[in-house]
Amino acid sequence: MISRRLLLGSAAGLATPLYARAQSRGVELTVQYAIPELFRQLMDEVATGFTRKNPDIRITFRSAEQGYEEILQRNLRDAVTRSLPDVAFHGLNRQRTLLERDIPVDLRPLMQDDAETTAQGYSETLLSLGQVGGKQTGIGFALSTPVLYYNLGLLRRAGGDPEKLPSSWDEVNAMARAIHGSGEGTTGLFFDWTITGNWPWQALLFSHGGRMMNEDETAVAFNDAPGRSAVRVLRSMVDEGRMPDMRAPTMMNEFIAGRLGIIMQSTAQLGRFNREVAGRFPLRTGRFPIPGPNPRLPAGGNVAMMFTKDPAKQQAAWRFIKYATGPEGATMMVNHTGYMPATTIPAEREELLGRFYRENPNHLTAIRQQDVITGWYAFPGQNALKITDVLNDGIQSVVSKRAEADAALDRMAAEVQALLPRRRG
Repeated sequence: MISRRLLLGSAAGLATPLYARAQSRGVELTVQYAIPELFRQLMDEVATGFTRKNPDIRITFRSAEQGYEEILQRNLRDAVTRSLPDVAFHGLNRQRTLLERDIPVDLRPLMQDDAETTAQGYSETLLSLGQVGGKQTGIGFALSTPVLYYNLGLLRRAGGDPEKLPSSWDEVNAMARAIHGSGEGTTGLFFDWTITGNWPWQALLFSHGGRMMNEDETAVAFNDAPGRSAVRVLRSMVDEGRMPDMRAPTMMNEFIAGRLGIIMQSTAQLGRFNREVAGRFPLRTGRFPIPGPNPRLPAGGNVAMMFTKDPAKQQAAWRFIKYATGPEGATMMVNHTGYMPATTIPAEREELLGRFYRENPNHLTAIRQQDVITGWYAFPGQNALKITDVLNDGIQSVVSKRAEADAALDRMAAEVQALLPRRRG
């Protein structure tokens, strides 16, 4: 691997023989990501900044996939046809499925052999989110937690206090009920349960102290007492908070237009909300209620993963990943989105994000929730994507009132259990 002196040597003409050969002919890296409405402009900016500093490496983006499930399906097919991208940005919860098929390269040896790694300022807590099966399968590029967004204009009109935002789901429902109908076409609450990978359901479950499966992963555990509390809270949003059964894009547009008082969404949407609300009403983020014993919240977002097995390309791919997830790439990412980075350096430096965070306190809500952060759970086995759909269908039945909360949870548990790998012996 290359030392710090040799890594810096691209400008001074110093490199290992392997890298010198790669540099002499140039290296092209193929990169793929998902959710273009959030990441296209950002990725273009990251690639431009990287190639300015690394003119010997050319970044070619593959067509972006619409979501994390779609990019996973695409790359699983690519593995069969041996046409994987060199670098891909996958949802945190999909690393396990990729590792089970031996697709990602373990980044730990590259990190250990690079003296510049420590200068990237990676947070050990956030770095651990990219560790699966004893390997560093990815490094966090854009990380998030679930938060509540408030239209303070509607909240004040309904008698709420912007300095005392709701701290429990009962208080959220009461505030939503007061907002609902306070003006023509006004809705109080929308909890976006449709976010990829059952992330919102996990947030409700984990915040009540629950877990998706038991310790040895032989049986589902989300139907235990914490899960029952969580699914009843979801139903209470419909019954008490007057939450409609509507599509998420519709409700996000309602919030932007000023007709929705409270929306639960990822911090990923903060950049979009800031741009599109554009001062139409005062916007504030609030913590996700955490009612249970030992409450946790799943980290969302994506990690940069290396797929190329070519040694020369691996050196170039590591440089790109290090740039994208390091201080410069992280600064671009935060400025474009509401995500938080895996590196602590930008927030500590005035010229990067120090001033930004002071002037944009809404971005601090996710960072302040790091005290309860945990992994985004991924089910084992070949049916992981199918299980995601089963859980989505069950949650939809609760929101639409086609099923009672406990009955829906029982059905979800039975169907998921049947899809899990069978243990031998």
